[in-house]
Amino acid sequence: MTQIEVDGLGDLPDAAEKIIERLVSHRIVAFYGPMGAGKTTLIREICNQLGVQDNVTSPTFALINQYRTEEGTRINHFDFYRINKLEEAYDLGYEEYFDSDDLCLIEWPEKIEELLPEDTLKVMIEVDPDHDDRRLITVG
Repeated sequence: MTQIEVDGLGDLPDAAEKIIERLVSHRIVAFYGPMGAGKTTLIREICNQLGVQDNVTSPTFALINQYRTEEGTRINHFDFYRINKLEEAYDLGYEEYFDSDDLCLIEWPEKIEELLPEDTLKVMIEVDPDHDDRRLITVG
């Protein structure tokens, strides 16, 4: 497990870089944290560092956004916040995405926990209640 302290947006590039280092052995990354913890912001920084030129936003209503890096690699960005039943993930065809070689970045993975592969990289974001901008990110 790796722990990363983030004291503000200026620390995000380093945090994203440490997560990207782990992508060599993980294609599915699950981001856990309360509403407003910065899951989308962290994913945006990861995508930027990977060369995505598109505007990276949370796919809250669409459930999935797809981006391409400058090299043509596809990134699937999921937001399962609005999922109420696992059947909705099946209807989305999650298996096709998870079984591909594409990078899958998942917000609100607890909604589909039992569908996540065993080798999913888990990123936990904790908010410091005493400092709005401070986060503790655990990767493992």
